[in-house]
Amino acid sequence: MRVKNVMHKGVDWVSPDTPVTEIAKLMQGHDIGCIPIGENDRLIGMVTDRDIVCKGLASKDFNAARAMARDVMTEGIHCCREDDDLAKAVHHMETLKVRRLKVRRLPVINKSRRMVGMISLGDVGHFAAADLVSGCVKSVSTHHH
Repeated sequence: MRVKNVMHKGVDWVSPDTPVTEIAKLMQGHDIGCIPIGENDRLIGMVTDRDIVCKGLASKDFNAARAMARDVMTEGIHCCREDDDLAKAVHHMETLKVRRLKVRRLPVINKSRRMVGMISLGDVGHFAAADLVSGCVKSVSTHHH
């Protein structure tokens, strides 16, 4: 099974100049924990709810009314291709977790490096065979205390 068979299609990304307050509203409205950041039709980073708290609210000079995505985003992007095998994408998330990056979702790109969707561990769990993902999903989705 390929990533494109289980991903969420039509996922939007926002510019680095998007206010953090707007990003928080998008997260709340769509019940999601991350928003990809793009510029000039390319992905350049990601803002997670954790970024907003740890890099934003916890900073002493943070001004929520003025902060933009670029102020709190994690630069660089971990992603997978739409034609990747699903097991490869799950393994990628597992590898990132081992590196202490709390990655539970990946942007999906096509051959032209354009974002075409997003895949989450939840998507994988719904569509993939249990033996393919049971170990990885349990490991990656364990809550960190």
